[in-house]
Amino acid sequence: MSAEFHNLLDPASSPTKMIPEMARAPRQMKRIFALEDLEPAARRLLPSPIFGYVAGGAETNSSMTDNRRVFDEIQFLPRMLVGVANRTLDCEVMGKHYALPFGIAPMGVSALTGYRGDLSLARSASRAGIPMIISAASLIPLEEIAEAAPGVWYQAYLSGDREEAAAMVERVSHAGIDTFVITADSAVVPSRENNLRTGYRTPIRPNLALLRDGIMHPRWSIGTFLRTFLHHGVPHFENAAPGRGAPLLSRQAVRDFSGREALDWDVVRFVRSRWKGRLVIKGLLHAGDVALARQAGADAVILSNHGGRQLDGALSPMRALPAALEQASGMCVMIDSGFRRGTDILKAIGLGAKFVFIGRPFNYASALAGEAGVDYVIGLLRTQLRADLGMLGLRSIREMSQEVLFLEKFARVRVQ
Repeated sequence: MSAEFHNLLDPASSPTKMIPEMARAPRQMKRIFALEDLEPAARRLLPSPIFGYVAGGAETNSSMTDNRRVFDEIQFLPRMLVGVANRTLDCEVMGKHYALPFGIAPMGVSALTGYRGDLSLARSASRAGIPMIISAASLIPLEEIAEAAPGVWYQAYLSGDREEAAAMVERVSHAGIDTFVITADSAVVPSRENNLRTGYRTPIRPNLALLRDGIMHPRWSIGTFLRTFLHHGVPHFENAAPGRGAPLLSRQAVRDFSGREALDWDVVRFVRSRWKGRLVIKGLLHAGDVALARQAGADAVILSNHGGRQLDGALSPMRALPAALEQASGMCVMIDSGFRRGTDILKAIGLGAKFVFIGRPFNYASALAGEAGVDYVIGLLRTQLRADLGMLGLRSIREMSQEVLFLEKFARVRVQ
């Protein structure tokens, strides 16, 4: 009897045996078997301008495409017969213990795609023992999120204004948050052509096209949009500045997220002098910038091309990882952009990354089923990671290394 035929007869090959989370999956997630299944489901749920804003990249989507392509260039060389019954997925990052080697990346306007989305993401992350990073472009005050889910991080979009930076540091510290993330790759607003094609504008402008799109997507219109306005009023950008930001529907919202061209390493050093907690620089790719982050006193960096949403043609962070590690000199190096599977996470850790952040899939999960959806997707990744680790012949995340990677086709950046 062939192995394939035997698998068809094996009760253990039923969906709920292969993916234990399915037995308790929320109704909206019954057909979600992997993170890739979330995007088409979200496309059906969300109005096209809102979905396009989340899903799209910059210009030709070249960077977004390479973020996925790079994983096909790295294969595994598993070890066998080592005994993998007691596998563990926990890890340590900057002196803190986490239950899993991934967290939830910062994503703006998550409360526009899913009802109170930032809270859904943060609470689920807290239950799972992983970090969630609050976005500066979120619509729920960071104080409320931090109270609901202790352990969250905060991501800032800073200008060159030191007085404003000092006030932002004070606000975040007062909220009890201990990790401050400076985003470095958003000083200049990127091309918005893909948003324009889907009809997304900042500020959002109510019009007949938006009304028609809302009518065609009633579950989102009633369950998220109208529910938010009825219970919480007009959403504001709550966390971009020391005080409350502009309303989502206001022209002032554009100005609140412009004018960051003066952000430089002097601002980073100034924040370091004021911030007593852990400081992370996000959005680096060049190894020279990793060295500068270390010299500026950062505790860690997150290699990122912003999920392909900023500079079109910027290389995948995975390609930049080996050179970045050479310059890090022991500083913690984390990574995001394009991660969708347990195998992707393990490849990054095998190359030397300490931790991985994932964005869009968790946004979609929150939109589809709130906290239960985010819990479910965290569980999917946990199941994948545990199975993948065992098939590699490893008993813990700490054992993951280049020894089990085959890199013949992997194009990486060299330190100059």
